[in-house]
Amino acid sequence: MAAAALGTTVALAAPAGFAQAAPTDTEPVAARSAGATQSTATTTPAAAPAAWAAGTRAYLVITAPGGTSAVSGAVTSNGGSVFATYDAIGVIVAHSTSTSFASAMRTVGGVQQVGATRTSDVPADAYNPALPANPSQSTTTLTESNRWDMTQIKAEQAWAVTTGSASVKVGVLDTGVDDQHQDIAPNFNAADSASCAYGKADTRAGAWRDVGTHGTHVAGTIAAAKNGKGVIGVAPGVKISSVRIAEPTSSLFFAENTICGFMWAGDHGFKVTNNSYYTDPWQFNCPDNADQAAIIEGVRRAQVYAEGKGSLQVAAAGNSNYDLANKTTDSESPNDSTPVTRTITNACIDIPTELPGVVTVASQASGGAKASYSNFGNGVVDIAAPGGDGSTQVYSTLPGGKYGNMSGTSMASPHVAGVAALIASTNPTFTPAQIRDQLGVQATDRACPSDTRCKGTTTKNGFFGEGAVDALKAVGGSTPPPGAYFENLTDVTIADNATVESPITVSGVTGNAPATLKVGVDVKHTYIGDLKVDLVAPDGTVYTVHNRTGSGTDNIVQTFTVNASAEVANGVWKLRVNDNASQDTGKIDAWNLTF
Repeated sequence: MAAAALGTTVALAAPAGFAQAAPTDTEPVAARSAGATQSTATTTPAAAPAAWAAGTRAYLVITAPGGTSAVSGAVTSNGGSVFATYDAIGVIVAHSTSTSFASAMRTVGGVQQVGATRTSDVPADAYNPALPANPSQSTTTLTESNRWDMTQIKAEQAWAVTTGSASVKVGVLDTGVDDQHQDIAPNFNAADSASCAYGKADTRAGAWRDVGTHGTHVAGTIAAAKNGKGVIGVAPGVKISSVRIAEPTSSLFFAENTICGFMWAGDHGFKVTNNSYYTDPWQFNCPDNADQAAIIEGVRRAQVYAEGKGSLQVAAAGNSNYDLANKTTDSESPNDSTPVTRTITNACIDIPTELPGVVTVASQASGGAKASYSNFGNGVVDIAAPGGDGSTQVYSTLPGGKYGNMSGTSMASPHVAGVAALIASTNPTFTPAQIRDQLGVQATDRACPSDTRCKGTTTKNGFFGEGAVDALKAVGGSTPPPGAYFENLTDVTIADNATVESPITVSGVTGNAPATLKVGVDVKHTYIGDLKVDLVAPDGTVYTVHNRTGSGTDNIVQTFTVNASAEVANGVWKLRVNDNASQDTGKIDAWNLTF
């Protein structure tokens, strides 16, 4: 997942922890973040062992809430040590080298469940964590430009209503965030940032920084500043905090890290958290397995605690093109040792995304179709958002002042987290449940395509949930400022040496079109130097927006400004694309007009 150069394209999916953590984001996006933290109010970081020992494993010891002190002595007497305690939810994070530790603790009075959280050793770094690197920063000459993903969710129109409130905190539970980045620094909240790697809050300055690139990319999509540089986030007026839950080297997101992160979110007033990962090492945790049952219960309690404190969790659905409503096998777990293929049922869940109360986000390609890699499932997916697919990816921030492209449900989820932050900004008294409901109310219905895997209705189905997220509706906009918005999402094939057109019928607009008519174009075509692209007004007047420039570049995904003030607004407008050479073909994927 490295993206060293400015504009480098990275496919981030996630088999091993990134919402089905995989090395790229088009793989399963389950859960790969480390660094959740616990607050002093809810966590008692007991003294750790004096030194790390080979064979050290981590366990969740679960009691009734408030009952951890009664069994902490038994942890020691059975060959373990208390690494961290979350008494408010009855969870102890214990370490032990004893292979009989779990079975012994399950016989202790007051202990409800015990489970190993990994099949590999706890790294020695857990006892003396190294601070992540603070990368040197590159300045950019790039100015903020319209991006397909922001156009698709109508973010630009929403900003005319609000860019979000600085009193709204959004937590990025991920690989960390580069807080020095020129587009993140203006909105970064260091006071409420920490690392939860290994399951215990590390509040040292910089502990929250990125041990990869994933978290910084996610953070930029949520709240990159509207400062004339680089990119703009969905909610550029809110504050973002980093809670690093991914462990260095492995970049895995274990259960104790997620628990720490949710507890930290609740205690530090995060209105929203983004979770573009799954909890390693199990892509799916099954309640008939004692270890995995304890993981489910521990993380569930932490999520309930956070929600009870006013925090809504938004999570990626995963990148395995898997039907979460009809589970049969898991061949990717455990991902911290040797995966095996096992038979599973719907009782086995991807966490945190399938926990009650969590908003599960599927990914859309540009134009709105289901992304090829996105997990789906009727009754599981709540909402859909742009995550990119193929050559059209999501452009955002990368560590060191850089920018680059990634695709995955990991990229879709922060769009929804950003919209949730806008909802919280315009409705400051809303509870997490009310924000969650409003996300569904404002979503734009998307019917199932001709794909038998998509089950449900136009208003709610397995590919898109309650629909595509809409930032404009979320902030109370009825018609997109500064004027009406119209779009055509129907694909039109562009053959060699051919001319094609895609129409949009405009109605209900008074008078002429504006001098700043916005024409959003999404054309998928290799070698765009072959193409001439025109906007054709209802009276036949032609406005050329692209004329065989860009030579070997692929795809035109751009918003153009046209002075159409001489044209009557109402009528049939057309996007005309003329291919002037052989060999390269493509399609009009989508286009739109904003008056």
